Amino acid sequence: MNLSKRDFVRLLGLAAAAGLPLARHASAEAAAGSLYDLPPAFKGPGAVSFLHMTDCHAQLLPIYFREPSVNLGIGSMRGQVPHLVGEHLLKQAGLRPGTAEAHALAFNDFEKAAARFGQVGGFAHLATLVQRMKASRPGALLLDGGDTWQGSATSLWTNAQDMVDACKLLGVDVMTGHWEFTYGMERVKEIVEKDFAGKVDFVAQNVKTTDFGDPVFKPYVIRPINGVPCAIIGQAFPYTPIANPRYMVADWSFGIQDENLQAMVDEARGKGAQVVVVISHNGMDVDLKMASRVRGVDAIFGGHTHDGVPVAVPVKNPGGTTLVTNAGSNGKFLGVMDFKVVDGKVSDFKYRLLPVFSKMLPADAAMAAQIAKIRAPYEAKLNEVLATTEGTLYRRGNFNGSWDQLICDALIETQGAQIAFSPGFRWGTSLLPGQAITRELMMDQLATTYSHATVTPMSGETIKTVLEDVADNLFNADPYYQQGGDMVRVGGLTYAIEPGAAMGRRIQDMRLDGQPIEAGKSYKVAGWAPVSEEAAKAGLPPVWELVERWLKDQKVVKPRRLNTPRLIGVDGNPGLA
Repeated sequence: MNLSKRDFVRLLGLAAAAGLPLARHASAEAAAGSLYDLPPAFKGPGAVSFLHMTDCHAQLLPIYFREPSVNLGIGSMRGQVPHLVGEHLLKQAGLRPGTAEAHALAFNDFEKAAARFGQVGGFAHLATLVQRMKASRPGALLLDGGDTWQGSATSLWTNAQDMVDACKLLGVDVMTGHWEFTYGMERVKEIVEKDFAGKVDFVAQNVKTTDFGDPVFKPYVIRPINGVPCAIIGQAFPYTPIANPRYMVADWSFGIQDENLQAMVDEARGKGAQVVVVISHNGMDVDLKMASRVRGVDAIFGGHTHDGVPVAVPVKNPGGTTLVTNAGSNGKFLGVMDFKVVDGKVSDFKYRLLPVFSKMLPADAAMAAQIAKIRAPYEAKLNEVLATTEGTLYRRGNFNGSWDQLICDALIETQGAQIAFSPGFRWGTSLLPGQAITRELMMDQLATTYSHATVTPMSGETIKTVLEDVADNLFNADPYYQQGGDMVRVGGLTYAIEPGAAMGRRIQDMRLDGQPIEAGKSYKVAGWAPVSEEAAKAGLPPVWELVERWLKDQKVVKPRRLNTPRLIGVDGNPGLA
C-alpha cells in the first residue's frame, strides 16, 4: 500500500487516539440520516469495497449490548487500541457523551442511552444496511469473521441451520471461523460443502489435517471487485483446540502459521491479485503483531476479541503498511472499507465502522420473514419468562460481569459448592433493569454444544494454577501467547491479581469466607463447559437446567454484587474505567 508520509503520520495519530470522531448529532433521528448516508469514497475504475461483520454470535434479533468497562492493555499494548474504555475512549476519539456513536462504542450511561437509542443489531436491520452499501459499491463483498453459528438457543437447537440460512440470505460472500468448529468436524464440512456450495466461501489458511498437513478448507479465494482481482485469505481462530474441546476437531490442526500466511499472500499476488486482505479471527492484539510480520497484506479484518474500533490502524512491516480493523460483536457494527487501486496497488482508502441501530434502519422484509420462520417452532419456549431483573445484566469485560455473577451464584446454590468458576466467554447479550429474563435471554449466556455442569474437588494449589493459567492467556505481554477469552469468572473465592506480573505470580491473596486458601486443602468447585471428552460422556446435566431452576426460585433477581478481584499495578490504565 502506497501512503504519503503526511497520510501515514496522520493515521498514526488517529491510531494513538483510538478513533476518528464520527458525526455528532442532537438526536437519534438526525443520526440515522448522517450515519448511513455513506457514499463510496472512490468511484470508477479501481474503486474496491469490502463490508465486514464479525462475532454476531447467532443474534438474529435486535439486542442490548453493554461495552466493557475493563479491557486492560499490558506492556506495549497499554493505552493502545483496543485497550481504551469508557471516558478514555470517548475523549481520545473526540466523541461527545450522549450521542448515538458514543453509546455504540462505550459503556457510559448505558441504561439511559439504551433507553434513548434503542436496541442494536438484528439481521433484518443489518440486511438493510448491507444492501445499501452494496448498492452504491459495485461488486462489494461481505466478509464474515466467524463466531456466527453459535451463541443462541435457536442456533443450538437447529444445529446452526438457522444461522447458515440467514447468512446466505444476508449475502455473506466469504467467511472464516472459530465457534463454528464446536459443532464438530462433520457438521462444519457438511455446511461448507453443501449449504455454502456456490454461495459462500469458507476460508482458513491455518487449518490443516493432523496426519499429512493437507488444507482442510480453501486458504483463500480471488474474487473480482469492480474488475479488480482481490484475494481474501482466511485466518481461523488459531487456538481452537485449546480454548474449546479438542475432540470436536480431533483430525485438524490450527495455529497462527505466519510463514504459511506469507506463502499464501505471495501466491495470491503471483496469480494477479491487486488487493490482498485477511479475514481473521485472531483477536486484535494478535492481528497487530501479525501485521508487523507478514508483508503484502493491505488490510486485516479482525474479530474474536469483540472490539469495536472506529479506525483502521496502520502497522508498518517490511513490505509497507497493513491496516488492521476490528468490527465489534453481536451484529452491532458493520465495517466499510473503500480502497482506491492505481496501477495494480492500493493507493488510498477510507474506513468507517457503522453502528447498527435497529430503530434507525428499517427491517428488510425478506430477512424478517426468514427469522420469523426460523423462530416459529420455538417461540413459546424462547419467550417463557423465568424471572425479572432489578439490575443491568451484562457479561463483557476482563473480569466478572453481572450475568457471570448470576451464573456463579446459581451454581454455588444449586450444586452446594463453595466456589464457582464460569468461563471467560465474551459472548452474551445484556438486559436492562426491569426486563424479563426469558429462556432465550438466559440461553444467550449458556448455549454451547458442551455446556455440562460440573462439581469437582480441587486443592488450593490447583485453584491457583487454574487462575494463573487463565491470567497468562489473557495478560501475556506477547499477543501470540494469548490463547483464550477473558479471565475466568469466580464466585465465592476472592483474590487479588497483578496483570503485569510474571507467569505464576499474578494471583495473590486467595480467600474463602475471609480465610486464606490452603494449598493442600480440598474445596468443592462448581463449573461448566468442560473441554474434556470424558466430561461430555459422563451424563452431566446441562448448566441451563440449573440456572433456569435458580431463576424460577428467585422470581426477581436483585442487582448482583460483583466478585471482582483486587487489581494491583493498574492505576491510570486507560483500559480501566
